Amino acid sequence: MMSPTFSSPAIAILFLSQSCLAVGPAAVPLGSAANFAILAKSGISTVPNSAITGDIGLSPAAATFLTGFALTLSPDGTYATSTQITGRAYAASYTSPTPTTLHTAESDVMTAYKNAAGRANPDFTNLKGGALGGLTLAPGLYKFTSGVSINSSVTLAGLPTDTWIFQISGKLTIAHAQSVILSGGASAPNIVWVVTGAVSLGTVSTFEGIILGATSISLLAGSSINGRLLGQTAVALRAATVTEPCKLNLQNLLCL
Repeated sequence: MMSPTFSSPAIAILFLSQSCLAVGPAAVPLGSAANFAILAKSGISTVPNSAITGDIGLSPAAATFLTGFALTLSPDGTYATSTQITGRAYAASYTSPTPTTLHTAESDVMTAYKNAAGRANPDFTNLKGGALGGLTLAPGLYKFTSGVSINSSVTLAGLPTDTWIFQISGKLTIAHAQSVILSGGASAPNIVWVVTGAVSLGTVSTFEGIILGATSISLLAGSSINGRLLGQTAVALRAATVTEPCKLNLQNLLCL
């Protein structure tokens, strides 16, 4: 079946019901990558002070490429801590079993990226040419053959069990002070942005979901994300906030 292509202004509107059935594509399996708020291959940097809730991991690069954190190595050498991280920092140069754990997690990132990027039969193709500002988006699979810009806030409306996947063949940017807003119970762990180009979250912007990035991910001053940054090159934070999302108990829709 041919996917709809929107060349004129359009809004994907979700009419909520009381049904508990999930709407949207099947969830993207993150594997052990789900144990990290940030994963990267070549570097993770911060211009203090950033605030990270959750663990961060770097592989195959060494701990010297975790910069700006003022890390304190654990007695057994398997992890480090920082006042900017509510969690632990791991690097491939730390003591075993950390290198193996990180290698597995990075492999799981690649698997998740290929899974999300390879989904076929999108519900929406090139919606508004990738200019998503001001829209309210229903659950579904969204495909863009170029970049996506959020120049005014966008709303994702759905139930806690509903899912969104955004396949973006280009850059993803959100402008200064704009937001990804969740309504109706929509949940950050069920939102995946799979991006071939660079990702940039503008100053004091707020973002939701899991970013699977093929290249760099940058969070500018005062920006924040409720989600995960899973990049294949470097992640750069500038006085930014990263919060690992709540894991829902699907029986009662409460955080585990």
